[in-house]
Amino acid sequence: MARAHGKAIVLGEHGVVYGRPALAAALDRGVVATARLSTDGAGPSLHVAPWDVTVTPSATSTRDLDRAFHALLEGYREPPAVVVEARTELPGGAGLGSSAALSVAVLRAIDETLGIERTTAEVVACSLAWERVFHGSPSGIDSALAAEGGVLVYRKGEAPTVVHLPRPLRLCVGDTSERSSTRAMVESVARLRERNRPKIELVFDSMAALVRNGHLALEAGDSKALGQLMDLNQALLASLMLSTETVESMCDAARKAGALGAKVTGAGGGGCVIAVAPGHEDEVVAAWRSLGKDAWISEVDTHGAHRTAAVSRESGAGT
Repeated sequence: MARAHGKAIVLGEHGVVYGRPALAAALDRGVVATARLSTDGAGPSLHVAPWDVTVTPSATSTRDLDRAFHALLEGYREPPAVVVEARTELPGGAGLGSSAALSVAVLRAIDETLGIERTTAEVVACSLAWERVFHGSPSGIDSALAAEGGVLVYRKGEAPTVVHLPRPLRLCVGDTSERSSTRAMVESVARLRERNRPKIELVFDSMAALVRNGHLALEAGDSKALGQLMDLNQALLASLMLSTETVESMCDAARKAGALGAKVTGAGGGGCVIAVAPGHEDEVVAAWRSLGKDAWISEVDTHGAHRTAAVSRESGAGT
C-alpha cells in the first residue's frame, strides 16, 4: 500500500512554468493505492474509486487515463501483472494535484508489491511521464509534493528546497465547483506572454518576489505576512485572467470571515480557493459552505507522502 498527498500552491502559480520559484504545500488529503499480483496472469489494471473507473494501459486509447497508465508503466522492464485499487480523496481538475497524487500512489504500490526501490527523483520522473498526458508540459511541482510531502520551494529543473515550519500550517480549502483544464490555462498564459512579453515577465518576477518573502514568512511563523502575500498573488493571477467571479466571491467571503489572505490555487479558471485564517478556520469554512461550496480544513503534511504497507501494518492503519 502507498499513500500520496495532494498539494496546494501557496504562492507562484504559472511563474513556475517559466523558471520562477513556487511555494507549495502537501495536504493531508490525497490518494491511497493498493496493489496485488494478478492471480489469473492478466496484464496490469487499475480501478479508481470513487470515480468507479477501470483503467487498462494503452498508448493509443482515446482516454487520457489509459494513456497515462501506459506511460507510467513504461518505467518497468515489462508490464507488471498487477491489479491496483486506488481511492482518491481529492476533487479532480480542482488544482489540488489529484492526477500526480494518483500516479505516485499507484507507482509506489506496484513497486512495494514487486520489491522495487526508487529514489524520489526516479519516482518524480515516472510521475511526470503520466502527467504529460494530461498537462502537456507540467512544471513538476505536483509530482514533487506527491512524492516528498512537506512544504517546498520548487524551481523547475532544480532540487526542491524544504521549508521548515515552526508550527503546523492549516489551510482552509474551498472548491468553487468550476472546472478548467490545466493545459488550457497554461496555454492561455502563454498567449498573453507572446502578445506582451515584458509585462508578463514582470508579473512572473513579482510572483518570484512573493515566493521569496513567503518562504521567510512561513519559517518565521508570520501568518499575517503570508496572508498579505497571498492576496497580492491573487491580484497578479487575476491580471493574467485566471480568476473567476466565483473565485473572487469566495476570496472576499473568506476575508470577511477572518482570513488573513485568500487566493485560487493551481492553474486557475476555477478549481479551489485556499485561505490562511489562524483561529478563524471554522468561520471561513462555514462562510464557503453557506455559498453552497464544499470546504474543509487541511493541515499541511510535513512528514512525507510515502506510506508503505509495512507502515500500515505497524500502525494498524487501513485504507
